[in-house]
Amino acid sequence: MRFMRIGPVGAERPVLVDGDAHYDLSGVTADIDGAFLAADPVGRVRAAGALPRVDVTGQRVGAPIARPGAVLCIGQNYAAHARESGVAPPAQPILFHKSPNTVVGPYDDVLIPRGSVKTDWEVELAVVIGARVRYLDSPADALAHVAGYAVSNDVTEREWQFADPGGQWARGKSCETFNPLGPCLVTADEVADPQALRLRSRVNGQPRQDSGTADMIFEVAYLIWHLSQFTVLEPGDVLNTGTPQGVALSGRFPYLSAGDVVEVEIGGLGRQRTVLSPA
Repeated sequence: MRFMRIGPVGAERPVLVDGDAHYDLSGVTADIDGAFLAADPVGRVRAAGALPRVDVTGQRVGAPIARPGAVLCIGQNYAAHARESGVAPPAQPILFHKSPNTVVGPYDDVLIPRGSVKTDWEVELAVVIGARVRYLDSPADALAHVAGYAVSNDVTEREWQFADPGGQWARGKSCETFNPLGPCLVTADEVADPQALRLRSRVNGQPRQDSGTADMIFEVAYLIWHLSQFTVLEPGDVLNTGTPQGVALSGRFPYLSAGDVVEVEIGGLGRQRTVLSPA
């Protein structure tokens, strides 16, 4: 199944997407949130029977889940991206957090922070947690805890990310609007293999990233298992799993400026289109 949230900021309503048709889920759940995702969302929707069809033409598309409790992110998780960043592949996952209020809709403007000189794009596979994750025995247990997957853009201010002292990853990642998400949450049963997805990005129509999740250093199942050994993941939490090569940090492309258009997409999950605007 594919879930969306449609409407103005703070007043989105849950919607089921089936091809070109959209159906109101308000009678099933008040929102696409952790509580809904933890309570057999696919089964609940199927049990609801016929749903009222809705016209979403011209309406804003919000992030496909309500504000998550946590946005956890993995850095340098693609071999080619580690090389273009000038670092050795990490021996274990690099974890950082983004503020949950960075999450916005897939077509909302991205705001270039005041004083920013190096705003960058990063197409990523987002994993949305559907069941509490704590001390898993092995990676083989991990994917059963996934509610679904979505397209994410882990927007980054590189000057702030790598600023002294010691680097400030959260500072460079947590600026306002720095995590467009969606358009859909695609439930886990529709993604046969999260390591067989194609990721692409474009800036002003020009290709930037084109890779696949097979290039991940640490696979999705391993990441969830690894994180469960020292933190608890809750339903509705978002895990950004890293970006492939082709970002501005590589030195091959300019950083983003006001008026630029960024498109990111993942095969089978959808496409975003955001415009860069000054904060």
